[in-house]
Amino acid sequence: MRHTSGPAHRPDASPSALPRAFYEAFLDPSLAFTCAYYPREEADLAEAQTAKFDFIARKLRLQPYQTLLDIDCGWGAFVIHASKRYGVTAHGITSSAERAEYAQEWIRREGLEDQALVEHRDYRELVGELQFDRISAIGGLEHVGLRHLAGYFNSLHRLLKDQGLFLCHGITRPRQGMSTEGSNWRDDRAFSGIEPPSPATLVTQLEDNGFEIQDMENLRRHYAKTCAQWVERLQENRQACLHHVDESVYRAWLLYLGMRSVYFEEGAVSLHQLLATKRQAGFPLLPLTREDIYA
Repeated sequence: MRHTSGPAHRPDASPSALPRAFYEAFLDPSLAFTCAYYPREEADLAEAQTAKFDFIARKLRLQPYQTLLDIDCGWGAFVIHASKRYGVTAHGITSSAERAEYAQEWIRREGLEDQALVEHRDYRELVGELQFDRISAIGGLEHVGLRHLAGYFNSLHRLLKDQGLFLCHGITRPRQGMSTEGSNWRDDRAFSGIEPPSPATLVTQLEDNGFEIQDMENLRRHYAKTCAQWVERLQENRQACLHHVDESVYRAWLLYLGMRSVYFEEGAVSLHQLLATKRQAGFPLLPLTREDIYA
C-alpha cells in the first residue's frame, strides 16, 4: 500500500504523469498542494501557505534541536520551513522519487544538509528504527483508505516519542453524507479514488491506536478559498500551463479544483487538523491554554 497526496488519478491527468512545471504555474513558490491558512481575508496564496506552515509549527510547539518527521512531505516545503525557521532536525518521507530529488536539491541550496533530509521511502520502514519528537501528516489522509487507518495510526504511534506531539491535517466527510443534486456526478470527478474518513472515525481510530486528542479544528473555509485561488491562478496562467499539458488536461484540472472548492463551501467535505499525544498517565507537556498558538 502506498499513500500519495494530491488529486485522485484520472485519465491523462494523473499527478504522477504531470511535470513539476505545470504545478509551478498555479501553486505558490513552496509548491504546497494542501489547504492553506488565511490569517486575513485578502491574503494571497503564498502568504496563506506560509501562514499554514507557521500555524502547524506553533501547534506542534516546534523548538530547536527537536526531531520532526513529515509524512507525505510533497516537495519538501514544510521540512525546509521547520528546519530553517524553527531549528528542528526534519526528516521528510515521500512516495515520489522526483519530489525527493527536488527537495534534496532545495535543501542543499538552503545549506540545510545537516538539519534536513527528504527520502523516497515508505514511512513504515522507519518503525523500529527511529522515533521522533514531533510528527506531521499534512494532507494524504484521504488516500490512506478506511480499512488501513488502524495500521496507519499504529505505525505513527510507534514512531512518536513519549511526550511527543502528532498533527494530522486531512480531508474529512460528515458521518451522514450531505447529498445535493448532481453530487454523485461530482463525486466521481472530484473525489474518485479517495476515502475521507468522518471526524468521528478519525477520532475513534486515533484513540483506538493509543493517541489522546488534545485539539481539533475545522479549516473547511480555508480549503474552499485555497481551491478557488488555485483555479484563479490556473486561469491567469493558462498559456504557461498549456506549455506543459494539453487543453483537455488543463480543463480537467479547472473543473476538478472548481468542484472541490464548491464541495468545501457546501460542507460536503471539510479539512480537519487534530493535535494528539500518546495516551499515558499524567498530563502532556502543553500550555494550559491555546494563547501561544495565536500569539
